[in-house]
Amino acid sequence: MNTASDEPGEIAVAASEAKAERELGSRAPEFIKTRKALHLSWQVGVFVAGLAVVAVGVVLLPLPGPGWLVIFAGLALWATEFVWAQLVLRWTKRKVTEAAQRALDPRVRRRNIVLTTVGVTIVAVLAGVYVWRFGAAMPWNIEE
Repeated sequence: MNTASDEPGEIAVAASEAKAERELGSRAPEFIKTRKALHLSWQVGVFVAGLAVVAVGVVLLPLPGPGWLVIFAGLALWATEFVWAQLVLRWTKRKVTEAAQRALDPRVRRRNIVLTTVGVTIVAVLAGVYVWRFGAAMPWNIEE
């Protein structure tokens, strides 16, 4: 019986979707999940560690450094234990994938190339006018 769902490509897609849509909930080891006090302390530890990583990411946002990457790492750490973080991480992954697909669209790429070319041309013209008017002097050294 050769139906559309029996094709190898669709089976691989279904398997990858099943892997991507893992079961929600704690990923703590079983011996920790079976003891309520130990599991609660595990969750507190994961929350504090994730909070520290997210805080470092927030500090890195205005500074040179991978701020968003660190924030997402903290979110991934939280997602090992908390369902709300797993749902937020799934939503984020889906939105990033959609944005990547949109960025690879030939029409969008062409538009971005045209806008970049126009922007660079405008900046070059303004720089040329500045050099023609003031020479190669820096703005803080101009006497007029």
